Amino acid sequence: MNIKQSAWTGMVAVDDTALAVTDTGGPGRPVVYLNGSYADQSHWRRVVADLGIGYRHITYDERARGKSKRSADYSFEACLRDVDAVLQARGVDRPILVGWSYGALLAIHWAAQNPDRVLGAVSVDGALPHEWLDDAAREHLRKLFRRLSPLFPLGRPLGLAARMSAMQHAEINIEANELCAPSVLDPVFDRLTVPVRYVVATGGNLGGDPKLMEQIRANLDPVVARNPNIRVSAKVASNHSKILSKEFRAVANAVRELAATHGHKVG
Repeated sequence: MNIKQSAWTGMVAVDDTALAVTDTGGPGRPVVYLNGSYADQSHWRRVVADLGIGYRHITYDERARGKSKRSADYSFEACLRDVDAVLQARGVDRPILVGWSYGALLAIHWAAQNPDRVLGAVSVDGALPHEWLDDAAREHLRKLFRRLSPLFPLGRPLGLAARMSAMQHAEINIEANELCAPSVLDPVFDRLTVPVRYVVATGGNLGGDPKLMEQIRANLDPVVARNPNIRVSAKVASNHSKILSKEFRAVANAVRELAATHGHKVG
C-alpha cells in the first residue's frame, strides 16, 4: 500500500555532498529515475509526462550534475549510496527503478542487491555486457576527455558533461565499462529475482560505432535466455543519445508493463 506524499523539491544530504531531488508526490506507484553518466533529471520530463499523475515520480541529479553539489567521490559505489539516500529521505517503498545508460547499470546493480526493496527495473539502452576495454582504450578515453575539457561548459546543459575534471569524467566512463565486462555483469544478472525490462536503441551514439553498439546489444540475448525475469520490452529505432526524447512512450510502456505485473494499471 502506498501512502500519499506531498510534492517536494529540495536537497538531500549524503556523504560530503547534497543532491537536488524532485518528488511529484501522490499515492501512485513510485518510480525513481537514474540518469545517464553526465545527464541531469530534466532528460526524463517526457517519460514523466507520458506516465502522468497515476505514478509518483522521483528524479534527482547525481553528484556534480544539474543542481547537485560537488563531491570528493564520484565512484559507482557512491552512486549506489545515493540511491539509498534518496529513497530513505523521501520515504520511498518498493519503487520501479528506471535508468538510462549509466543509470541503467545502477538500476540493475541496486535491484540485484535489494530484491525486497524494489518492484522491478527498466534499463534504457544500458547495462549491456561487453568486454572491449583494454589499457589502450583506457588511455584513449583519458586523452579524449582532456581534449574535450574546454567544451565541458557547453556540454553541461545537454547532459554531456558534469562539473568535474577531465580525469574524473574519464574515470567514471572507464569504471562503467569495466562493470559491463561479462565476468562482472553476468553474476549480477544471475542474482536478479525481480522483473527487469529493457528498452534497446538502434545504431551508434556519440563516440560509439553503430556496428559495435549493435554487437554489444546482441550480447543481451543469452542473458534473456538464461534468466526469465529479464525481458526486452522494445527495440526502438532511435539511437542511444536520442532514445529518451524520441522513444519516451516505449520507456513509459515498459514502466506500465512492470506496474501491471503487480496490479497497478494506470493510463
